[in-house]
Amino acid sequence: MPLLEYHQTTRTPDRARLDVQVRGSGPALLLLPGQANNHHWWDRVRDDLDRDHTTVTFDYRGTGGSDEGHEDRYSSRQFAADALTVMDSLSIDRFDVYGTSMGGCVAQWIAINARRRVRKLVLGCTRPGGRHAVGSTEAVRRTLLGGDVDRVLTDLMYSPRWQALNPGPYRVLGDPTMSRRARRGHQQTVHSHDAWDLLPEIGAPTLVLHGSDDELAPALNAHLLTEQIPNSRSHIFDGARHAYFDECADAATILTLDFLETV
Repeated sequence: MPLLEYHQTTRTPDRARLDVQVRGSGPALLLLPGQANNHHWWDRVRDDLDRDHTTVTFDYRGTGGSDEGHEDRYSSRQFAADALTVMDSLSIDRFDVYGTSMGGCVAQWIAINARRRVRKLVLGCTRPGGRHAVGSTEAVRRTLLGGDVDRVLTDLMYSPRWQALNPGPYRVLGDPTMSRRARRGHQQTVHSHDAWDLLPEIGAPTLVLHGSDDELAPALNAHLLTEQIPNSRSHIFDGARHAYFDECADAATILTLDFLETV
């Protein structure tokens, strides 16, 4: 059981209300979920992460208990600013960041804009953005426009073998309470992200994690990120898809914790 569990509401400078969740004890670790998801994205692995860390999550604008706000405020830069507001509200100055999928885009801006504050950075199943990013294929995008989106997303997240052994429910398929407008805003956040030119300014040691069979954000993005970010290295989980952190939880969590704890 975590030594601490705490919830609060944080107000941003534009008065948006963000729902914040804090668990565990030890050095602070900010966890950032994927597109159109809230803090429950981390449910299956959070117990292991907050055993030796104070894990901090918040629901993005338009998800969970947070305000929807204005759609034109949705961007990876804005979500990064929201994250820093959350850490300020908790009086946490220095912290580690672990961002996955869209959360990895947000994490890049945090590490760029708050270099002094980010001790170590973990980027999972994410991309650098802009013309350098490798996106999903047209065939994958077409399947996401079909009828059974949850089924399609589940197959993009997890391998068939893992699904057979772990029948769910899965907490990484999107927040069902989101409005259509908020979903559009989150989609635009990913499409508009482009941190490529400023990635060399990241000063924090960086670990890049990815599944080899990820079709939402192909694994080539991991190599692009490590080429552009100084003092970075990558690890590819063979056979894993977008939710590598869940499917390969034992190995991925150990690798992450070892990286965070290494002096």
